[in-house]
Amino acid sequence: MENLENKILVPIDFTEHSLTGLEQSYNLARYSKSEIVLLHVIVESKPFWGIFSSNEKDDYIERINKKLDEYVKLISKKTGLKVSKIISKGKLIDSILIEAKKLKAKMIVVGTTTTSNIKQKIVGSNALRLINEAKCPVITLKSKHSREKFENIIVPLDLSKETGKKVNTAISLAKYFGGKVFAVTAVTTGVEYDLGKLRNQLYQVKKFVNQHDVECETQFIKLSGGKEKIAKSLLDYSDSVNGDIMLIMTQQESEIVEFFIGSLAKEIIHKAKIPVMSIIPKH
Repeated sequence: MENLENKILVPIDFTEHSLTGLEQSYNLARYSKSEIVLLHVIVESKPFWGIFSSNEKDDYIERINKKLDEYVKLISKKTGLKVSKIISKGKLIDSILIEAKKLKAKMIVVGTTTTSNIKQKIVGSNALRLINEAKCPVITLKSKHSREKFENIIVPLDLSKETGKKVNTAISLAKYFGGKVFAVTAVTTGVEYDLGKLRNQLYQVKKFVNQHDVECETQFIKLSGGKEKIAKSLLDYSDSVNGDIMLIMTQQESEIVEFFIGSLAKEIIHKAKIPVMSIIPKH
């Protein structure tokens, strides 16, 4: 019989940033009633792997296996959560996507780093590819920025049809963690024709969230200049209200938010001091 239990996939290579992602997965697993699945990917294209003999490769895999077993046992004892492991071979992002699909993962939690040589790889095209191609939400966070609770939930809003899913996720998180939703719209002078619609949407979202017995604060930010200022304004607002997590929507067609899967996503993922949940809209 197929195992229908929820799974959270956590890629882990035992570096500080991946362990931060692992720590963040604990409260998300409790929230979503999920099993944590540790995934270690052996990247076969790396030079060191090619020069290993067959015996050396087997020894390496055995060491990784034992280390993962230790983590599974330690985390299970520490958190009381169900934890399992997977070792996969191949390209990093391909392997994460394949395993997430096999598991029908509820979400993927990825710790990122800001060190300059890895930043382009993790926060650049690879991370965006993972976020855009995964069939489940992807939570990204930087080292040492995990949160025990998501009490202040930041929800940037736009005029896309998929806003409802993001707001529902925010309500669910707020109810579980006893939190509050902060709905914020940031616009530039270039989209003034939509100001009335956006203001009305903020009002409707606040009303909808309140109907679910969750507190909601709204903020309308009007900026002069280009779209590049939007990321900074959203992050500054998040800092001002002590945000714990930011929810963004990916794979949208809306003109106003097309940059969420491009430069704005990079800016938010790279510079946010809090976890960022990228939500995939339903088709």
